[in-house]
Amino acid sequence: MSTAGANLEVSRGSNVLAAGYDYESVTDKISDIVLKRKSGRAWRFSFALAALFVLILTAAVSYLFLRGVGIWGIDIPVAWGFAIVNFVWWIGIGHAGTFISAMLFLMRQDWRTSINRFAEAMTLFAVACAGMFPLLHLGRPWEFFWLLPYPNTMWLWPQFRSPLVWDVFAVSTYATISLVFWFVGMIPDLATFRDRAKSRIARVVYGILAMGWRGSARHWHRYQTAYLLLAGLAAPLVVSVHSVVGMDFAAAQLPGWHSTIFPPYFVAGAIFSGFAMVLTLAIPLRWAYGLEDFITIRHLENCAKLMLVTGLIVAYGYASEAFYGWLSGNEFDMYMNVNRALGRYEVTYWVLIFCNVVTPQFLWFRAIRRSVPLLLVISFIIQTGMWMERFVIIITSLQRDFLPSSWGMYYPTKWDYATLFGTIGFFTLCFLLFVRVLPAISISEMRELVFEQSGRPHKEAA
Repeated sequence: MSTAGANLEVSRGSNVLAAGYDYESVTDKISDIVLKRKSGRAWRFSFALAALFVLILTAAVSYLFLRGVGIWGIDIPVAWGFAIVNFVWWIGIGHAGTFISAMLFLMRQDWRTSINRFAEAMTLFAVACAGMFPLLHLGRPWEFFWLLPYPNTMWLWPQFRSPLVWDVFAVSTYATISLVFWFVGMIPDLATFRDRAKSRIARVVYGILAMGWRGSARHWHRYQTAYLLLAGLAAPLVVSVHSVVGMDFAAAQLPGWHSTIFPPYFVAGAIFSGFAMVLTLAIPLRWAYGLEDFITIRHLENCAKLMLVTGLIVAYGYASEAFYGWLSGNEFDMYMNVNRALGRYEVTYWVLIFCNVVTPQFLWFRAIRRSVPLLLVISFIIQTGMWMERFVIIITSLQRDFLPSSWGMYYPTKWDYATLFGTIGFFTLCFLLFVRVLPAISISEMRELVFEQSGRPHKEAA
């Protein structure tokens, strides 16, 4: 549809008009992915593979309910294992969606338009994966309701000093605001699907979800007011939620955990891994559905720049941990740093240094930031490194306590790995279903961008 010159302009400025798009063609391009286009072989293969891993997750969780947490590799002193590693990893991935949608919206960054919708969906699916682990780690997950402060006849209340309770409050608040923010932003697009759907069932379902949207001036005014307020509510959660997760560790007395740097350090790491996941999803999505004129090189390069910035903050956090351990003169903290680098888990430590410190430095080069295959490889490496970081933080601090008599090793079992890869399958399955039934890119915001670029008020077509 677009010439080479137009594509160059798109890659530089994300100018959809230069690519030959107008109001109608933008709507057709995005809505046809769901309403007219059939799922291809790549989608069906990915769906089948993801469904297989979901079955593995179901088997692992069912066996966990039957036998208890003893099927995992946790023991004394390593009472936190893969469950908490995966929890922190998944909740971190979910931060980029809120950052892109809320923070960049408040800062009036138009380049967010093409990626915010599927990034918001990514947030919800990642939070759903993260929310599983505190419940599974309870030992008696069917009694999870005791974590909620509700009136009861026995006057029992949650133990508010427990990190599990903090996680429940943090994740539930984050999930609620993210879900409402995502749904409200999608209402105009659901109305578009309602009006264009050929199937009666589809028209009814999209019509119910559109909540009577007719595109009147009153509707637009209330929609924009609600969206702005929700963005204002969601933006602080980028900082607060992962700060709470960081406090899970900082409130303890263990060497390597008792540190005031953890909250900002965890927030930076969360955004770092979140943008890596955005690239991991955006690159196959733009290739599979021909969305290069919407998700342009400019969008990928901006994500890479943010990864570079947050990666430098994460590297500073690593250096600070080592420096504070040495400066404190505390023999336990000093030994913890040596043990991480030269102990039994030294391979995981140096892998995370390579993935999270060395690899992002390649993003200084513009040619690499604009290379789609290299960005995909780097995003995979960073995801691996961020998981390794959580593993090192949790396991190496627990396995070497204050007393040598309580030292031990942690060996994950097949059920640990089944749960990890099962949640990856669940996340992938949810994302594949989302792409097939809902708009992956915001139609209304792309229309607005078209009309702003054409010099006409975007409400003309409301």
